Amino acid sequence: MGTDQEVERTIARILDGNGYNIKSATTWIPYSSSDGVPLILPYVGDGPARVVNHERNSSLTSSSGLHVNGQDSLVQPLLTDYYQITMCYAYWLAGSHEENAVFDLFFRKNPFNGEFTVFAGLEDCLRFVENFKFSTSDIEFIKSLLPANSNPGFFEYLAQLDCRRMKIEAVPEGSVVFPKVPLMTVEGPLAICQLMETTFLNLVNYASLIATNAARFRQVAGEKMQMLEFGLRRAQGPNGGLTASKYCYIGGFDGTSNVLAGKLFGIPVKGTQAHSFVCSFSSANDLRIRSLKSRDGSLECDLYSLSEEKRRWIMGKIDWGVVESEVSEGELAAFVAYAIAFPSSNMSLIDTYDVLRSGVINFVAVTLALFDLGYKSIGCRIDSGDLSYLSKEVRTRFGKVAELHPSLDWIQTLIIVASNDINEETIMSLNEQSVSDRGSVCRVVEHEIDAFGVGTHLVTCQKQPALGCVYKLVALSGHPKIKLSQEVSKITIPGRKKCFRLYGKTGYCILDLMTLSEEDEPGKNTQILCRHPFEESKRALVVASKVETLHQVFWADGAIAQELPSINAIRDRVIQSLRTVRKDHRRSLNPTPYKVSVSEKLYTFLHTLWLQNAPIGQLE
Repeated sequence: MGTDQEVERTIARILDGNGYNIKSATTWIPYSSSDGVPLILPYVGDGPARVVNHERNSSLTSSSGLHVNGQDSLVQPLLTDYYQITMCYAYWLAGSHEENAVFDLFFRKNPFNGEFTVFAGLEDCLRFVENFKFSTSDIEFIKSLLPANSNPGFFEYLAQLDCRRMKIEAVPEGSVVFPKVPLMTVEGPLAICQLMETTFLNLVNYASLIATNAARFRQVAGEKMQMLEFGLRRAQGPNGGLTASKYCYIGGFDGTSNVLAGKLFGIPVKGTQAHSFVCSFSSANDLRIRSLKSRDGSLECDLYSLSEEKRRWIMGKIDWGVVESEVSEGELAAFVAYAIAFPSSNMSLIDTYDVLRSGVINFVAVTLALFDLGYKSIGCRIDSGDLSYLSKEVRTRFGKVAELHPSLDWIQTLIIVASNDINEETIMSLNEQSVSDRGSVCRVVEHEIDAFGVGTHLVTCQKQPALGCVYKLVALSGHPKIKLSQEVSKITIPGRKKCFRLYGKTGYCILDLMTLSEEDEPGKNTQILCRHPFEESKRALVVASKVETLHQVFWADGAIAQELPSINAIRDRVIQSLRTVRKDHRRSLNPTPYKVSVSEKLYTFLHTLWLQNAPIGQLE
């Protein structure tokens, strides 16, 4: 355990990163709990945060209910690659650590064979910068890694190192972005900017990949479909699970099954029941409670008996293709137990035994019993089998029940949720068009699903498990820097740049344009020569109806430079940003490539520097 000062600093870093003004916490009251565990109580604003356990590193909650995520403590200066530390030491020894550097963070190729990416993770980067400080124990650990004869002055340098002299410009979080265009431009002393690389890439790569994957699912499902993230159990550890839930919501999903993500990020929490719950009931004898009060409290009845009565009634009115004795009694008991617990939000998993010969029958029976008491079920979930066929058959049965009485008309609109290893291709297949016998194309109802619960393929990004963002030096002490490669796509675009998005008359974006920082902003309604960065013959004159500056200042003078948007505001930006991209760029199969160009001056600058730095071979 570190010193009290280190503990205070850690708590301050966590509190600061979650909206507290820790500078106002002038009082820190140490004391011991009844079990002798040392505790510390920081006073923040008008009152104290909850008592924090030194040894257990528990989470912090203010009186307003703000929860401080325990994983935030992992995002600290030592969350980096070792070579960042060794390079920093070498910079310091060489005396170049204070030289002004410019780094670009960007990616080279859109993920999932697509033509767009959603930028996410910016706020996480800014919180990291805001709280960046090596603790005493951090420095002691670094000492143990470096050679024993390392200059002790370096460790004194690390102890006072912070990000006050850094500047960060970035594309707003939630924006649609494209290859080669810097998502973030980081400027400041060389050593501290270098130390940002690994952590920034860690915070941006996965967040952007997940948000993009979620956005792609949303695109193929359509705006009206409910999309629910059920991936926690398949995610890469607790941190991966939390990150996935957060950025799936930002990417366009409507809710998550992850309860902690709901608490931390304010994401709507959704869920149904598991097969184990249904299997745990064998008969009505397993029901400890069978009665339920009506919604208005005027009567109370045995819900199981009422459900049995409703089941006999519907089986007498409708041919379900099964005799009542073959319908699972345990399943009915399970549905009744759940309905008693959640009468106003009843949702049943109907595929434990047989969707059509048991599950939907028992669900409808319980739904009708609840309706007699003034409640309406929400719907059911199917987790196996042919989702298209089963959803249509279930909807047909809902319709037949609705026809039994005018008051039951609402039953035909009950929600059907589908899960079962859903991926993009599954949803596209379910939404396909068919051709009629006469050769005319017509829309065929391929399914009756209202919501998808998506897990494994969403949170693990099985189609592409990494985005591939990189962090490259593009200028040092006012001199441009270029990284060459045998692969042209890996050659960096040097120098300090400005980035713009050009829009056409229809309101859709045409291309992204990079210019040298000293160039004037391109004007709208004038011809702009736009060139491919590397292919000489690819160029176009663009007349833009609108020109958007992509980068904004987010960190300057040692502080976050503007108010950061809420998670819902970022989610809305994703939706609005995608609407500015043409459908042919957004489609999942064979999308049209989106153009990223450079100005004539930047093109000449790039190729001149390329030739200057490329060694000339000798042939004999």
